[in-house]
Amino acid sequence: MSSDAASEQIRSISALPAPEDAGAQALAAEALPGRHEFASAPFPEQWIIEGQPVARNKCVASSTDGTAATYIWECTAGCFNWFYEVDETIYVLAGSATVSDGVARHVLRPGDTFFFPCGAKFEWTIDTYVRKIAFIHSPRSRKVRMLLRVFDLLRSRLRR
Repeated sequence: MSSDAASEQIRSISALPAPEDAGAQALAAEALPGRHEFASAPFPEQWIIEGQPVARNKCVASSTDGTAATYIWECTAGCFNWFYEVDETIYVLAGSATVSDGVARHVLRPGDTFFFPCGAKFEWTIDTYVRKIAFIHSPRSRKVRMLLRVFDLLRSRLRR
């Protein structure tokens, strides 16, 4: 997918109104026909603290090396834990959520950006609905990064 196409998709999604109720949620989901067919994205039942949250997502871009991807993700009301196995930066498009790492609480609304580091655990509370863009990155270990630097250095010297 070209960056122009991805930018257009993001612009079209961010122009949607924030859903206030179940009917508005359905309307928002249907506002993207053909462009984004969301797939069910259930999380482990043992992560759910309260309610019956339903999550859906769509991968809209990914890196050629497989270490990064961009998703549109949405979820209905509920309270649940999320365990981050990757670095994730989000941009909230619609609705709201409260996230807590047990130390600090953050209310996220449309236009907010937030970073969840690899290895973190956050409790999410969604009153009605939230939609976000998630920029996901799989961090590499220090050893792998060093090996890649050495490889790049050797490759550049061989090209001379």
